[in-house]
Amino acid sequence: MKSVSQTPLGRVVPRHALKPAADALSDTRVVLVNGARQSGKSTLVRLLAGERTAEWRTLDAPAVRQAALEDPAGFVAFPDLMVIDEIQRVPELMLAIKEQVDTDPRPGRYLLTGSARVLGLRALPDALPGRMETIELWPFAQGEIDGSPDRFVDAIFAEGAELRHTSALSRADYAERVVRGGFPEAVARTTPRRRERFLDSYVSDLVARDVSRLSEIERTAEMRALVRSVAARSGQLLVGSSLGAAIGLSAATVNRYLGLLEEVFLIKRVPAYSRNLGNRAVGTSKVAFVDSGVAANLLGTDARSLVRPESPFGPLLEGFVLMELARQLTWSDERAELFHYRTKDKVEVDAVLENRRGQVVGLEVKASSTVRPDDFRGLRHLAARLGDDFLAGVVLYTGAQTLPFGPRMRAVPVSALWQV
Repeated sequence: MKSVSQTPLGRVVPRHALKPAADALSDTRVVLVNGARQSGKSTLVRLLAGERTAEWRTLDAPAVRQAALEDPAGFVAFPDLMVIDEIQRVPELMLAIKEQVDTDPRPGRYLLTGSARVLGLRALPDALPGRMETIELWPFAQGEIDGSPDRFVDAIFAEGAELRHTSALSRADYAERVVRGGFPEAVARTTPRRRERFLDSYVSDLVARDVSRLSEIERTAEMRALVRSVAARSGQLLVGSSLGAAIGLSAATVNRYLGLLEEVFLIKRVPAYSRNLGNRAVGTSKVAFVDSGVAANLLGTDARSLVRPESPFGPLLEGFVLMELARQLTWSDERAELFHYRTKDKVEVDAVLENRRGQVVGLEVKASSTVRPDDFRGLRHLAARLGDDFLAGVVLYTGAQTLPFGPRMRAVPVSALWQV
């Protein structure tokens, strides 16, 4: 079963999220499709609802929102499927939904969408444990745009260091993908300038509307400054005190703001990997922008300038890779989690994937089209500590071929992420 998102120019893009969402709707009372604004949630929900009798309510409409606040129980009383858009606007509805599905436990009663992490909202009276399944919908993955498999996570755990891939993409091609990002509206726009206009408006509206609604913050200028500062640190450790010092905010305020940015799906924090590997491991998360196009636009860089020396290509490409992996983990057959690894001695691995059996794949990201033995330093360090649980160490680079660099170590083109 395939979902499609239609861009404003009429291009139809299959979405990987439809099958897990449809499966959830077939056996779960409440299904929440959660993700960033403009990522295609409404299109996905329309396809999920299909030809079923459904009542549609959007909480972005003031009159509808007022009705929900006035009479939550009456608002959600409907015998068939009810679709409620932007549920985070009235989280009090969750308790009324709980009462409904406890009385009538048929699957597929409610299909919700949210543009904030609903389970993290402080006003949420009940998280519907055991009654709700959440499907995360991100902006387009590269494979969704290209119509290619998007199965790297499954392939690397199945094949390990035997995985092979050859790429026809150049560094300039990768730079173009990074600055384009994956929002349907941005993908549809035919000129960089028009794309920049969309991305500028997207961040401005997100801070002014969604973030402010969640926290009732008034100093939106400081939030915008923090967003730009985080973009400059894409792929780096998230240290609240150093971020705050640059823009005159306390560490506590920075950490609160970062939590808000994660709740509205602007950034993603990648936790540190430890697994009892010794007390030298650093426990600080690193940050990636959910959409690399947003980060590149905040830094004022385009595809041409990104391939020049001293550009932020490396950090932006790392964030791009981290989010392609995060997207795949929402639909891959292999159930794995995403981490990063760094020691106090600055030995690091950009991305660590660990599955439920404790098997580990380490990945380094290089914006270069050549690879050196020293690029595997962190991967070899991790392999030595994990022993047989370490399946493969991969340096993802912008070159063309898969190259061996010793037992379980390979250099692989970045495009393997979506083309294998």
